[in-house]
Order: sequence, then structure tokens, then C-alpha cells
Amino acid sequence: MDIDPHTHLVHLQNFTYFSFFSELHHSDDVVNTIVETLVISAVFLISVAANAGAAALVTWERRLLANKTILTLNLFVADLLFVSTVPLIVAVRWTVSWTLGYTTCHTMLYVFCMSGCVTITTLACISVERVQAILQLQTVPTLNTKMVSATIFFIWAFSALTSIPLSLFFTVMKVHIPGQGHVHICTLIWPNTSGEIVWSVAFSALCFLLPGIIIMISYSKILQIAKSCRQRFRTRDSQPNVGGSVEYNVSRQDMKLFRTLVVLVLSFLIMWSPVFIITFLILARNFVGYLNISSTMFFWVVTFTLGNSALNPILYSVCQFKNLWRRLCYGSTVVPLTKGTCGPART
Repeated sequence: MDIDPHTHLVHLQNFTYFSFFSELHHSDDVVNTIVETLVISAVFLISVAANAGAAALVTWERRLLANKTILTLNLFVADLLFVSTVPLIVAVRWTVSWTLGYTTCHTMLYVFCMSGCVTITTLACISVERVQAILQLQTVPTLNTKMVSATIFFIWAFSALTSIPLSLFFTVMKVHIPGQGHVHICTLIWPNTSGEIVWSVAFSALCFLLPGIIIMISYSKILQIAKSCRQRFRTRDSQPNVGGSVEYNVSRQDMKLFRTLVVLVLSFLIMWSPVFIITFLILARNFVGYLNISSTMFFWVVTFTLGNSALNPILYSVCQFKNLWRRLCYGSTVVPLTKGTCGPART
């Protein structure tokens, strides 16, 4: 790797920059590195296979590509992009010193952060699309190419732009370690601390809090419609609809997808929360004194978060294609229920 002669030199005694995936204090612990490699490699292989398989199931089952199908495929693409950083992480764990160059340093955590933003924003867009479909009395609306393309473009552009500071301010630094000499690390260097705080708060609000609120509002609306639908179903024989009021129906298929998406959102929140917590702790190191946060701790938190990319397609496939899996596993034909939760079934 060509090193810039103007690379900063930082002594360990005054070290304030986090080394992220370069473990400077336990570089000779081969056993731990082997265990780390095996675990994160397993997550990588499972994630790639699960996302590819789920994408194949979605495109195979849906003869007409619906809005929700395209957005679901976007989830799988984001997961694959997310786990694409695993080989780089493994390389850094083994070499300790950063040898992957400046370009990789600028893009690695940028891709990591952007893919997470794409995932939660896509889940928010799916929730809005489901509410629209129910209000329009459509379970599988025909594909509006322009609308879906614009939505996908917005998701990726929004995620890419909000994550740009990570690409700009990650750089390679030379660090002096007593007894080991000089090593290079890929770390985040902000021009000033106020900018770091503003971006951290703004990014969390825009990319996670706002989509989370949208998801909560959308799913609350679906639950409200479903509850009203069940009440109307119980009383429609004794109190027929008069006055031409609009009735919204929530089919069994709608509720099945709703439950699936709720599970995906909950798994995302559970598995991404630790990486947000440790990121804010890393930020707090420069303000509240020394906090014992090691690169090994950061590695395992990131590995846990990467597991979400493997879990998402598995949960979606199991929840949405249960009958298909039964046919594949047992060779029997399972006749799906056609009666909706309220009103006639809609396919």
C-alpha cells in the first residue's frame, strides 16, 4: 500500500482515535482471530445463500411484479451489499495494520452505514405501500414502473447522501504502539467535534427515527382497519351497510404480509441497536474520558448486526412461502385458504 508521506503520527499514550477493526492490543492472539473468521464467514455464507434464495422465491412466485415485491427485492440487495464488507473485515482482523489502501478505508464503513439506511427506509416505504394498497382495495396492484423506480432511486440517493461524511472523514493514520512499532489504522477524523455531534444526531433522526415513526403510523393504520373490518364482519348481517359508506377490507394475505413485515422490523431494531449504542459510546470517548471499548468488542457487535442480513430473508421466506416449503420438503400439495379475514378473498 502506498502511504502518504503526510500521514499523521499518533502515539498510543495520546490516542483518541478508534481503530475500529484493527485490534492493536491483541494482534498475536491467533486463536481468537480464527474463531472470529469462522463465525463471520458463516454469517457471510448464510446471508448470501439466504438472500439469493429468497430473491429467487419472490420472483418465481410473483408472476406480476407488484410494488411490494420490487421493494422486497431491494431489501435483499441491501443485505447483500451489507455483507459484501465481510471479506475486508476478515483481512483487517488478520493483518491488524490497515493494508487495504485509502479508497477502501473511505468506502468500507460508508457502505456499511448506507446499506442499513437503505434497509430501514425500504421497510418504511413498504409499510406506506401496504396502507395504500388496502385503502385502494388492491392486494397486488399492477406495477407502476415510474413510481417504483422513483421510490428505489430516492431510497438509495437519500441513504448515500446522508452517509457521505463517513466517506469523507474516514482515512488512514499511522499509529505508534510501544513494542510493536508503527501500524496503520483506518479511523474517523472529524474536522471538529460539533460537526460530528450534529451529523450523528441528524443521521439517527433521518435514517432511523423518522422511518421508524412512519412504520409505526402505517402499521397502526393497518391494525385499525383490520379491527374495524372484524367488527363489521360480526355485525353486517344484523346491520347492513347503508348510505354508501366506503368499506376497506383486509384480506388474509394482507395480514400475513403485515405480520411478516412486523417481524422484519422488530429483528432489524433488535439487531441494529447494539451497533448504534457502541457507535455513540465511541463518540463519547472524546468527551467523558476513557471508555474501555476494544476493536474486538466492536467486531462482535458488527457481526451480530451482520446476522440481520442472514435473518431477514430466512424470516421472509418462512413466513411468506410456508406452503411452498411444505411442498418442497414433503412433496405434498397444500391448498391455501381463500377466505379473507373480512369480506371476499382477493388474489
